[in-house]
Amino acid sequence: MNKRKDILESDVARVLTRMTIPMIFGILGIVAFNLADTYFVGKLGTTEIAALTFTFPVVLIVNSINLGLGVGTSAIISRAIGQKNNDRVKRLSTDSLILSVIIAILFFIIGEITIEPVFDLLGADSSSMVFIKKYMRIWYAGSPFIVIPMVGNSIIRALGDTKTPSLVMMFSAGVNIVLDPIMIFGFGLIPAMGVTGAALATLISRAITMIFSLYVLIVREKVLSYNKVTLKEIFESWKEILKLGIPNAIAKMIIPLGTGVITGMISSYGTEVVAGYGIASRVEFLALAVVSAVSSIMPVFVGQNYGAGNHSRIIDAVRKGNIFSIIFGIITWLTLWLSGGFIASLFTANSEVSTIVMKYLFIVPLGYTFQGVNQIIIGAFNGTMQAVKASGVNLVQMFIVYIPLAKILSSSHGFIGILVAIVISQILVGVIAHIVFEKSLVKNKELSLDV
Repeated sequence: MNKRKDILESDVARVLTRMTIPMIFGILGIVAFNLADTYFVGKLGTTEIAALTFTFPVVLIVNSINLGLGVGTSAIISRAIGQKNNDRVKRLSTDSLILSVIIAILFFIIGEITIEPVFDLLGADSSSMVFIKKYMRIWYAGSPFIVIPMVGNSIIRALGDTKTPSLVMMFSAGVNIVLDPIMIFGFGLIPAMGVTGAALATLISRAITMIFSLYVLIVREKVLSYNKVTLKEIFESWKEILKLGIPNAIAKMIIPLGTGVITGMISSYGTEVVAGYGIASRVEFLALAVVSAVSSIMPVFVGQNYGAGNHSRIIDAVRKGNIFSIIFGIITWLTLWLSGGFIASLFTANSEVSTIVMKYLFIVPLGYTFQGVNQIIIGAFNGTMQAVKASGVNLVQMFIVYIPLAKILSSSHGFIGILVAIVISQILVGVIAHIVFEKSLVKNKELSLDV
């Protein structure tokens, strides 16, 4: 309860810092999952890492639906907390978990029957498809271990606790890092399973996350309701959650859907380029971890203050987040530019793949400053129950600016043209997102968000 009071009353910068620091480690845990898989699978060969790159947009799309549900749940529960409606908090928490189980079952069924046509569409060749099938069949089977903890951790964060989900994610990532080499290359009585082993390691690690998150919700926080409830009441909760969850899922799906289109374009340049793009994309998640942490706590901070009517605190938080993003983006670009060659050498010995990684890490981070602003504004939109506008920002970036521009520039500049298109889209849409949010919430000059 003190943490919830903190969000509504304490110094904005101090609260944002307190909430963000644990989230940084949590997001680093998520990144560690991806980097560990990329690192160890990369040791198997270029075809295997290319196969993993093809799975990336599909995994992101599924995770985007989960995250959309989680963000919708978090925002709704945060508002209920701000309104001090504890019964509603329990009802929404319980019903969101029930909904997550249903969604997990649907993921498993649909995923299993669409593997080949989906990856054919993405441009995967026959050699990559063999490894894609091995990885995705296991990944889809573990859907409950992915969906349930994502929603569960969103509920915990809505309660004002960003530390526990982060610790759980870090522990789970640690398990994955230990299991990856054992299950990929074999150890003792455990046979070498290659890409299949990477998928199994992820599944086991996610299962641990699910157990811990359920323990916190049921035993420690006691926010699940066991009262008799009618289907009508459950459907009402689902309606409220999905009202924000669906636009958020769409908003988050737009990026991986676009990434899938771009991956298809890049596949025409060869396996080495796909592999290099995949490695650099995973490194990018690490580079953006801090800004992602700031944006991930925005729906909670903004949601609770929105429910309490504290609009000035919302504006102050967004302003501080944008300033931080600008400074951090510049530092990140310089760091990746100077260390690109070393980073590439960690993941591959193939000189062509390394060159692609270095080009990506020099060009694309130029747009990180504005990408961070974009993420923070989207988080604030979600907290103020404007999920449609959040999805609109991503839609404009990916399908109105990035993909058309990538097609135009790639025709004359090849792969480099695609990278330049990323930067231009990030800068343009970061500015647009800032202006749209200001017009949505700010009514006078005194509350200007200008940084």
